Amino acid sequence: MLERKFTPFLEHFLMEDSNKILLVNGARQIGKSFLIRYVGQKLFQHFVEINLKEDKEGDRVFADVHTTNDLYMRLSNYHSTPLGDKTNTLVFLDEIQSYPHLMTLLKFLNQESRYRFIASGSQLGVALSETPSVPLGSVTIEQMYPLDFEEFLWATGVGKEWIDNIKESFLHEKALDEHTHNILLKRFQYYLLVGGLPEAINNYLIDRNMMRVRQTHRDIHNLYRIDASQYDEDNKLIIRKIYDLIPSNLENKKKRIVYNNIEGKRGKTFTDYANEFEYLTNSGIALEVSAISNPRFPLSESEQKRLVKLYLNDVGLLTNILYELNVNAVLQDIKSINLGTVYESVVAQELAAHGFKLHYYDNKKKGEVDFIIDDYDRLKVLPMEIKSGKDYTEHSALTKFLETPEYDIDNAIVFSNERKVFKKKGVTYLPIYYCMFLQKRPRKEFTILPELETV
Repeated sequence: MLERKFTPFLEHFLMEDSNKILLVNGARQIGKSFLIRYVGQKLFQHFVEINLKEDKEGDRVFADVHTTNDLYMRLSNYHSTPLGDKTNTLVFLDEIQSYPHLMTLLKFLNQESRYRFIASGSQLGVALSETPSVPLGSVTIEQMYPLDFEEFLWATGVGKEWIDNIKESFLHEKALDEHTHNILLKRFQYYLLVGGLPEAINNYLIDRNMMRVRQTHRDIHNLYRIDASQYDEDNKLIIRKIYDLIPSNLENKKKRIVYNNIEGKRGKTFTDYANEFEYLTNSGIALEVSAISNPRFPLSESEQKRLVKLYLNDVGLLTNILYELNVNAVLQDIKSINLGTVYESVVAQELAAHGFKLHYYDNKKKGEVDFIIDDYDRLKVLPMEIKSGKDYTEHSALTKFLETPEYDIDNAIVFSNERKVFKKKGVTYLPIYYCMFLQKRPRKEFTILPELETV
């Protein structure tokens, strides 16, 4: 079984006396159902799993459930043995977005507290927007992603103690020795090829046969395209077109979506395709990166939706589309191959998995910077450039960015293949694999506010 960082959170949530139902959102084929099933069967005497997508396409047993009693009756018929109570019974409603009316029912199931419930779906954001009465206050929504690079290292036999030692070097801004650097860089290159989808990783672990891994990539990529086509009868072709354009757009200089190319019509803007973009990002099959022209902390106050980049949710899907079975495109230093798109994609995947909202800097005079994230410790923003070639110290847009007085930003990161770690004019140069340690995490200690003065 692949070890996931989401597992401890899931176990803690299900074991604590929570007054909310957990909704796990994320794309299909990233391991949501498997993980919930594994934890649920381990922690609860009675575990009931209902795939509502299969039900909708089959017997439709739960299609006309509109009260809690309706649901309890269906559960008793669905499950062969008697159920217990909240302390020993977990009911897992998988692909709950198939029946949006059940989203409303979660509020009342939570209030009655007869059993413990958990739900998951690949389009929860879309389903919530279509739900007549969103169960606010009764649910907690958490996002899952494909395995990140650190989880891939675990899966390929790298010990946590070894990774912790590497993290210490990152925290102290030190370079690794040449031998360790080469080992880690090679593992990173393998991650670019295999990606973080559980089925692809498991197939790789069997015998390292890339034909089987690439077939998995093709199957899942086609599954995502089919799902997109089923979303909206009027807009399904547009959604699929936008999704299919992602790799080619990333190969362009600007890398962002050209709205006129979607339908071949002039004068189109983001507004014309807002719903389609929402589907692609809410379903988890694409990662959206919004433009920032005036970088101020927090970035959410100044993001612009009119200029958007999209990345695929998994770098393995991208390298399959770009290179298919030619692994040398990634493993060898071939001058004609520019891996910039692949490197940007994997960093976007890492940042999203670690809780960051994705932005990039766009300014007509100063140029573009690949990513900007909120630095909550310093209450500033942190710009990042991703380099795959030898000219990693050349970055005119980033330099102009740091030289702009009104931005008040004195720190930036450049990730590249180079082993050396050093600082120059506010820029910290780091090896690309260190991106796995950029974390948006709450501090472990409590933050206590000072006492108020007596009035």
